[in-house]
Amino acid sequence: MATYHLQCFWGLLLAVSLYFIHTTSTSHVYIVYLGINQFHDPILTSKFHLQVLSDVFASEEDAKRSILYSYSNSFSGFSAKLNSSQATTLARMEKVVSVFRSKTLKLHTTRSWDFLGLALDDIEVTPLQFAYGHDVFVGIFDTGIWPESESFQEKPGMGPIPSSWKGVCVKGENFEPAKACNRKLIGARYYLKGFEQAYGPLNMSGNPEYRSARDFLGHGTHTASTAAGSIVKNASFFGIGQGTARGGAPWARVAVYKICWGKNRVGRCTEADILAAFDDALHDGVHVISASFGATPPLPPFFASSADIGSFHAMQLGITVVFSAGNDGPDPSLVQNVAPWSLCVAASTIDRTFPTEIVLDSNFSIMGESIISKEIKGKLSNAITYFVDGVCDSGNWKQKLATGKIVLCFYTPGLVYEMAQEAVKTAKGLGLIFAEPLTKPIADVEDTIPTLHVDISQGTIIGNYLAESPKLPVVKISPSKTIIGKSPAPTVVYFSSRGPSSISPDILKPDITAPGINILAAWPSQTPPTLKPSDGRFVKWNFLSGTSMSCPHVSGVVALLKSIHPEWSPAAIRSAIMTTGKKKMRKKMSSASPIPCYS
Repeated sequence: MATYHLQCFWGLLLAVSLYFIHTTSTSHVYIVYLGINQFHDPILTSKFHLQVLSDVFASEEDAKRSILYSYSNSFSGFSAKLNSSQATTLARMEKVVSVFRSKTLKLHTTRSWDFLGLALDDIEVTPLQFAYGHDVFVGIFDTGIWPESESFQEKPGMGPIPSSWKGVCVKGENFEPAKACNRKLIGARYYLKGFEQAYGPLNMSGNPEYRSARDFLGHGTHTASTAAGSIVKNASFFGIGQGTARGGAPWARVAVYKICWGKNRVGRCTEADILAAFDDALHDGVHVISASFGATPPLPPFFASSADIGSFHAMQLGITVVFSAGNDGPDPSLVQNVAPWSLCVAASTIDRTFPTEIVLDSNFSIMGESIISKEIKGKLSNAITYFVDGVCDSGNWKQKLATGKIVLCFYTPGLVYEMAQEAVKTAKGLGLIFAEPLTKPIADVEDTIPTLHVDISQGTIIGNYLAESPKLPVVKISPSKTIIGKSPAPTVVYFSSRGPSSISPDILKPDITAPGINILAAWPSQTPPTLKPSDGRFVKWNFLSGTSMSCPHVSGVVALLKSIHPEWSPAAIRSAIMTTGKKKMRKKMSSASPIPCYS
């Protein structure tokens, strides 16, 4: 009899152990969302979270070791390492709204403010950007910030930080709050637990990063300066795009929340870290949140997404959250960040171009588009010489070197210019002329392979000239120029993600479009402009394109509106932005009579 009871005891103990013990091979980071904070006390809320989590662990100590974050300031929830059985058990609890696995999101990577009508040269009245914004806090969820940039220095006349601000500057690697933060940069936090659970300890060997709010990837510095950077004269990229740089609300205060980290120089943002940033930012008192990240559809339900949960609670507190729409266009239904309570921003062009002249054998020239600061001279060569079927892809390389050659490549479905760049670089080419459909040519910061973009018809002319030449023509590519006001704009860019929403088609998304092509903004002075180790250049300003760049444009406008109308709700601000346009006058070619065009 005693033996039977002993066997039952050990059997029960084994069953309990198998239920509670989870191994690293089967556990993942999950977010457990509990809705509104019922306790209104962070300490009590965190204790409650531990109590809930302890129900699926053998002891409270095991639960403590599992937890990453307790979201206890602005809403209620926590993130922890769980196995699927534990996650399922928690999801069945009455007090739990949702349980979902923490996924990794990706980043969506000035003349633009003049184009939008916020000029600085208005002598009749004080420009809007000068008059408002002093009392607004703009939160930037991104890769951090380069605090030494002129865009984040306090300017004469900037008053003390309003007493409503509750945020802090957190000390970290190469980030000393007493030096980095000021009346302009008023907050800096970083969140790493989710990233390290997903990718292991942050490894700086061959993977430059800072264990702090300091930015290496440059994306966060760029978006922060676009939204609310201070006014800086004579900004340019090696003389290209020269002008006065500033954010949409240059007098607004900036608070950064570093939630995206470099992995092989690519930004990765985990949902556990994102929700922790929302929890802090809402408590700190931000008025606007600018977030340029997302995930390609299929989209999860609204309350199984950290961005949608965080922005929902922000909306409840009167905080407007602005998201990027994504860079998966032009196919329909790939728009991201589609929650009805936030703003979703597409990307469009501005009226600034960078024409770059190609001269063939000194006989004739064609104008392409590029961002090239030095003259390039070499022999023009056809892609078919180096690549199977003339398709410029590294997998098609014939093992023939293109040393000293500028290679003409044509777009084919599935081939993007970055692939052609890599292929020509592999072949040791000097440069690339990439011919693509008229809607696609976009100038890009010159890489180790300078690239000039032309449309298909221009590429055809160049190709025919090459075919008829008895020997390889000499091609000279001149440094790029900056031309303003000569191109039709705005037009939505081909890569900008389109609607309708794949999860809620009745809610129209994106909400608005804003400049997202070749936006010049602040850049970390110790990060090469292309991020590539082979790029030995260092700059203070850099060009980037993407809905990541259009998003902070709208965030800056929101900051101005919030300063002018502090009583307006996020819905009122969104409505004002979506229903207000600037009337532009265009002349018909056949008549002197102007016709109205609204943008």
